[in-house]
Amino acid sequence: MADIRSYMKEKEKREKMQASYKEKLRKHKLTSVYRILLTVLGAAALIALIVAQYNRHIFTGYDIISSVPRQNILGTTDTRLGNSILTYSKDGVHCTNVKGEAVWNQTYQMQEPRVSICGDTVAIGDYNGRSIYVQNAAQQLGTITTTMPIRDVTVSAGGMVTAVLADTDKAWVNTYNAEGEMLYYGEAHMDGAGYPGAISLSPSGELLGIAYLYVDAGVLKTNIAFYNFQDVGESQTDKIVSTWSYTDLLVPMLRFMNDSAAFAVGDNRLMIYSGNRKPVSALEHIYDEEVLSVFYNEEYVGLVFHSEQNDSLYRLDVYSAAAKEVGSFYFDIEYTDLFFDQDKFVVYNDTECIVKTLDGVEKFNGTFSKPVRLMLQGSSAYRYVLVTDTSIDTIQMK
Repeated sequence: MADIRSYMKEKEKREKMQASYKEKLRKHKLTSVYRILLTVLGAAALIALIVAQYNRHIFTGYDIISSVPRQNILGTTDTRLGNSILTYSKDGVHCTNVKGEAVWNQTYQMQEPRVSICGDTVAIGDYNGRSIYVQNAAQQLGTITTTMPIRDVTVSAGGMVTAVLADTDKAWVNTYNAEGEMLYYGEAHMDGAGYPGAISLSPSGELLGIAYLYVDAGVLKTNIAFYNFQDVGESQTDKIVSTWSYTDLLVPMLRFMNDSAAFAVGDNRLMIYSGNRKPVSALEHIYDEEVLSVFYNEEYVGLVFHSEQNDSLYRLDVYSAAAKEVGSFYFDIEYTDLFFDQDKFVVYNDTECIVKTLDGVEKFNGTFSKPVRLMLQGSSAYRYVLVTDTSIDTIQMK
């Protein structure tokens, strides 16, 4: 009997010790969790403070962190090809990376080069010529030879090319791969759907958008049609998956922003279409002002108008690829170019530059140390590449 009582006491003692140990372990774990949470919250607060200060920071200048020499050739034009520099003229085209290294060079003779760029892929054809050169930022992809004079070209990110070709009484809209093999073809007549005034391939090459212009009983009209080259279009007449007709409207520009969004700019309205299979109308914005310029990337499209405010020259109206109005932004310099850089836009000429966020904060308003031909996004925030006549400079704003 004494042994049982002794055993029970020992058992009770062990259970109390175990309970005490578990309670200490639980408190230790809770303490560790609290410490981790406090550390995380402290780090998050510090990051938020740094980001807030950075977002409020106004840049007053820049440092040149690297510079390489370049030689400018008279009569050439510089433009972006992804993160590289495309330089073209009537005599040829070449691609240079931001380190100043020549990637490829293509010679030709053209009277009026037509250039289409999608991402880091470019197609160049001569108006009235019969050759189209297809390249990307890394290499030359191929050459397309047409049997009729070229009127317009558009390229996809993968190198697919659609060309408008002139025939005696009609136009042909032919699509090729980069090696020159014809994939699809179609006819366009002024007395039918109209003449192709603007064309655009989606980055994937699955969709083709065309703005057809025609006159009906003395009234100018535009038909916008989207073609699907994949399975969705196989069951549709001529692969047309969606169309719209606009009366008394000239549409000289139609572009894909990404595979799911396209926009068209007319003389009195902006249209945005959504969908990567059968595009639908997502926005129509009517205006009564002259559109001076249009700039876009995969996320935003911006229309430049004369400003109605006395303290600025121009107004930029920005819309997102999701067909939302982002806002109106004003700037007071003459511009040669404008581009979107994540949540901000950069507008500049050869001597002046303004960087403004899409929240309306002016981050930089200053001058360049030497005339700039082209400005590109850099590898990090507020880092840019400046292309001049004599150098390629990488700068960091400060």
